[in-house]
Amino acid sequence: MCGIVGLYLKNPALESQLGKLFEPMLEAMTDRGPDSAGFAIYGDEVADGWIKLTLQSTTESSDWKALMGELEGRLATSLNWFQNASAAVLKAKAEEAVVRAALAELAPGVRIMSAGQSIEILKGMGLPKEISERFGLANMKGSHIIGHTRMATESAVTMEGSHPFSTGADLCLVHNGSLSNHFRLRQELRREGINFETENDTEVAAGYLAWRLQQGDSLKTALDSSLEALDGFFTFAIGTRNGFAVIRDPIACKPAILAETDDYVAMASEYQALSSLPGIEKAKVWEPVPATMYIWERESA
Repeated sequence: MCGIVGLYLKNPALESQLGKLFEPMLEAMTDRGPDSAGFAIYGDEVADGWIKLTLQSTTESSDWKALMGELEGRLATSLNWFQNASAAVLKAKAEEAVVRAALAELAPGVRIMSAGQSIEILKGMGLPKEISERFGLANMKGSHIIGHTRMATESAVTMEGSHPFSTGADLCLVHNGSLSNHFRLRQELRREGINFETENDTEVAAGYLAWRLQQGDSLKTALDSSLEALDGFFTFAIGTRNGFAVIRDPIACKPAILAETDDYVAMASEYQALSSLPGIEKAKVWEPVPATMYIWERESA
């Protein structure tokens, strides 16, 4: 089952309203995914030489202030952070690997949901409305966002199993469908240095794209190769620092709808999730063609 939604703003004047526009889209997918929900939002970029990480705890009582104090002392560098419910967004003037190593030692129970210069991933168990309210989605700003509501048909309901998944800098993916070769591909990607934190097949798809991008592929080339490498049925929505993409497998049995105006591009599993957007009645609306890539990207930052 599951529901996918995405919103890419072509008009920068709307960036202050991104969360407000997106919140009803995510909540409209409740019937497709009432177990857990999450979203990846792009904005509030850090400068070159800095790294931005989203950290999430399995409890609401994590002492983020104490952890950040220890981390700042360990890194001996500039550090900014803010708490958002069970999550914290950390910005550090340091190499990602150095920050990861320090966090692994100081707080092994804290998960790194995302890393890059722009991305923040926030997710958890509960109805989409509960997740939206928990993290203050309606007040968030940014350039683009993708989200997912999950119905756990093949595994337990956990934060770790909820989407989105990120396995590379500013890269994330949400997925409706199932992959049949994810176990074998996971083993192959681990040999290539890609790390996984869950058994979810969607994380394997994200890892595959991250690996191809590391090899120098463009997003288009990486997605093209995924049609052969990933065996199964799927609809993917992908976020990168500069863009937003949608692709369906050659059979395309999982639903998807796209809408585009001069101001935005929106995607959802069902049209009802798009109906609240301004100007939707004048939008170009269509069903993505099977095995066809749809990519919208800004100029590289």
